[in-house]
Amino acid sequence: MPIAREHRWLYPIDWRELSALIRFGRAKGRCEHCQRPHGCDVLHLGNGVWWDEDARRWRDGQGRRVRRLASPADLALVQPGFVGIAPPSALHVTRVILASAHLNHDPGDNRPHNLAALCQRCHMRHDASEHRRRRWLNAFRLRAIGDLFA
Repeated sequence: MPIAREHRWLYPIDWRELSALIRFGRAKGRCEHCQRPHGCDVLHLGNGVWWDEDARRWRDGQGRRVRRLASPADLALVQPGFVGIAPPSALHVTRVILASAHLNHDPGDNRPHNLAALCQRCHMRHDASEHRRRRWLNAFRLRAIGDLFA
């Protein structure tokens, strides 16, 4: 994810190298939460379940194996009304890009155990509460400034 301009000064000069070390050295090019591979187009159902091409199986949002789902090729042959299997129209393709995320939301804390290699889905889920908090804070500031000049 791109670094916000106002937070850029919090990151060390060697952030690119540190981020690459976490994403490709420690995580070996896979998301540390769901195991999606970096740079690959991944077939998914939109609810966190995705097709792991290397293992030839479906995985959930935590990278665990999902049972009782047909392969994508079999799903394309199944009639959309068939019970228990997702219709082919539910299949989506997303390119996976890994980013280094700060687990405690502090961009100044660059210790290795505070950094994780996350795909864009896991990163957004991890940061959702922080994004809500910042949206509320920004709206509160705008209202407070408005009260000053009203």
